[in-house]
Amino acid sequence: MGYFIELVLSGLAIGAIYGLMAMSFAVIYKATGIVNFSQGELGMLTAYLSWTLAVTLGTGGILTVLIALIAGALLGMVCERLIMRPMLGEPVLSVVLVTVGLAVILRSIVTMVWGASPRKFEVEGAETVVSLLGTGIRVSQIGVILTLLVVLVIFWWFLTYSRFGVAMRAVAADENTARLMGISTARVQSVAWACASALAGLAGVFFAVIYGLSPTIYEIGLKAFPATVLGGFDSVLGSGISGLIIGVFENQVGGYLSSILKDVAGFILILVVLMVRPFGLFGEKRIERV
Repeated sequence: MGYFIELVLSGLAIGAIYGLMAMSFAVIYKATGIVNFSQGELGMLTAYLSWTLAVTLGTGGILTVLIALIAGALLGMVCERLIMRPMLGEPVLSVVLVTVGLAVILRSIVTMVWGASPRKFEVEGAETVVSLLGTGIRVSQIGVILTLLVVLVIFWWFLTYSRFGVAMRAVAADENTARLMGISTARVQSVAWACASALAGLAGVFFAVIYGLSPTIYEIGLKAFPATVLGGFDSVLGSGISGLIIGVFENQVGGYLSSILKDVAGFILILVVLMVRPFGLFGEKRIERV
């Protein structure tokens, strides 16, 4: 029983990272209708920027998280303004390919500036082990789980009650009608990129603190993608919750079956679920009349 609980807690920790990254995919898709394949790279670059500032300033855990949020949001706004905004109105495939190109560029920048050697992202108190349900868990792992829960509550309020959140939902539902109603789609997309990049930055920083800093951090984008599919591309909150589900499922598969299967467990899960619910666990079923 102790081993099972250990797998669940560690699965929730990595699942919370997946959830943050999955939410970033969903935010972009909800506001623009495209899948941004550079989310993992944005998280990686934010992690390196946060590490540099943390080493320079000697920041603690909470301040490091705030730095990650700000750095990620600014990075997302820059990418949207300089690269994505000129692509407004272009075919979706072209826009998606631009995000793939952006991913390659960001990977190259990180390797050129910081090198390919792995580093230790040390945050005071992050390695402290506490006892929970009879098993040990690091403070940093508890921190990322609590962060995801707080982010879920914030986004629930933002999308439900805030004026800008309602505008974002309107753009996602019908962009042309939203424009006729006076909503600035360019502004909505800029904010969406800032929010999504901030979420990806949080995922990247927490991953670096818990598992180490290296250029391969961008792979969490690929690992988190099944969570977005499982939750539903149009469900930001569902994507976050699905990250926890996939994290726990992966750990159970790796712990009881095979470590090889662990890497593909998330994709196996979405194949099974999508055969029953093609729009995801939390996505909205859309009916198109022709």
